[in-house]
Amino acid sequence: MVPGKILTTFAISFLIIGCLWDNNYNLAQAATMTPIKHLVVIFQENVSFDHYFATYPLSSNDPGDPYFQPKENTPSVNGLSGALLVDNPNSVKPFRIPRENASTCDNDHLYTRLQEAYDGGLVDKFVETNIVSKGCDPSITMGYFDGGTVTAIWNYAQYFALSDNFFGSTFGSSTPGHINLISGQTHGASPPNLKESGTNFVVNGTLISDANPIFEECSNVFTKSFPKASLNGTNIGDLLNQANVTWGWFQGGFKPTNITADEKPVCGSAHGIYKGMAIPDYLPHHEPFQYYNTTANPHHLPPRSIEMIGSTDQANHQYDLSDFWNASESGNIPAISFLKAPAFRDGHAGYSNPLNEQTFIVETINRIQKLPEWNSTAVIIAYDDSDGWYDHVMPPIVSQSDDPLNDKLLGDGLCGTPAAGDYKDRCGYGPRLPLLIVSPYSKVNYVDHQITDQTSILRFIEDNWSLGRIGDQSFDEKAGSILNMFNFTSGHHADKLFLDPSKGTAISS
Repeated sequence: MVPGKILTTFAISFLIIGCLWDNNYNLAQAATMTPIKHLVVIFQENVSFDHYFATYPLSSNDPGDPYFQPKENTPSVNGLSGALLVDNPNSVKPFRIPRENASTCDNDHLYTRLQEAYDGGLVDKFVETNIVSKGCDPSITMGYFDGGTVTAIWNYAQYFALSDNFFGSTFGSSTPGHINLISGQTHGASPPNLKESGTNFVVNGTLISDANPIFEECSNVFTKSFPKASLNGTNIGDLLNQANVTWGWFQGGFKPTNITADEKPVCGSAHGIYKGMAIPDYLPHHEPFQYYNTTANPHHLPPRSIEMIGSTDQANHQYDLSDFWNASESGNIPAISFLKAPAFRDGHAGYSNPLNEQTFIVETINRIQKLPEWNSTAVIIAYDDSDGWYDHVMPPIVSQSDDPLNDKLLGDGLCGTPAAGDYKDRCGYGPRLPLLIVSPYSKVNYVDHQITDQTSILRFIEDNWSLGRIGDQSFDEKAGSILNMFNFTSGHHADKLFLDPSKGTAISS
């Protein structure tokens, strides 16, 4: 059978399944290849898989902590046990961070340093390569949380689906992770080489660190020292626009709080504190669509109406988080919604923590489950990078690079040998990260072991809405499928799960 016929058969099969599942099914909803008509991606910050799931599903259940009791027949994950706990090859053994110490220092997670930590597959240099801020102990990288702290995340894994083989598409920090989510392509950056204060931001035309987006006018005292870069090429927003599919990126603090004398927006909303400095809710280098001229909203203009949210107008699909709720609770939820928490609730060590993150995730999912569209919705919880937190799994090398200055995964200048014409400085996959799917169609208490990466989310969107591929060496061509985390058979339905935002434990609806 030719590939086109295979794809057509696949599409027809899932449309039939969609008919069986959705009592409100009509031809206008027939544009998806699965019963998922609404996808919500909650994209959080800086967590390795072992940092949150090292001992899953076994929790210490210390006095005063939320109690976690795993279900019978809970599948195991590739976590930390045995010799990895008591005789770890790193200079410090992994250790549990108690709930009362949920706020921790930030780790070093730059492109090159992260590669050095994996030491050619020995995975034994996490402490030595962790250059942290003054007053922070580099051994913090070996710390992990359990069900007494990340209780909600563990409960979502119990009632829905978890992957223990999901990776960042490349090594590096926040911005490359965000760009990989929406395009799978960190090459095509301008200027082609950008270095400031000893940090490489763009090398050989590839973005490897946290530059601010050029198409951004909202002032921000916390990141104002970051140099600026842009990206050309195609992102998922471009493909969605071409197909007339509604979508949006919704970020906490995006709505301006003031306007300067020269009519520039000021995003002054701030709730977090880091090193005595107020952390704005909106961080520009966490807004990937602002790097592309085609999808940017430099002035942070609001949508013209609630009805236009998700469609193209002056906001250009870039919104404040409040706009998501205005739209979704008015019966206008977009087909694809990317949600970015305000900084103090995004889970990033240093200015956020797992408990603040839990509040955001739980409140968000509780609220989404109450929407009438829940029965055709999937929520994905994913992360942008590992923050340098220890993870014991050596990532598979699917993208090779031999930059003599910046690649060091397998030795100086080595992350495999790229083929002629391959873009450099995209060494990947990067560190292993958590991935969870919360949906009526999710498998229940299930752990997926198939290799996937950040662009597997991108590929699901492309396939489900029949958008085609990004092209230009995007990782979407190589991405593994997340379909194995779903169950689309007739009669399957994962129950809703409402959790307490502060404790992460189950409550009634």
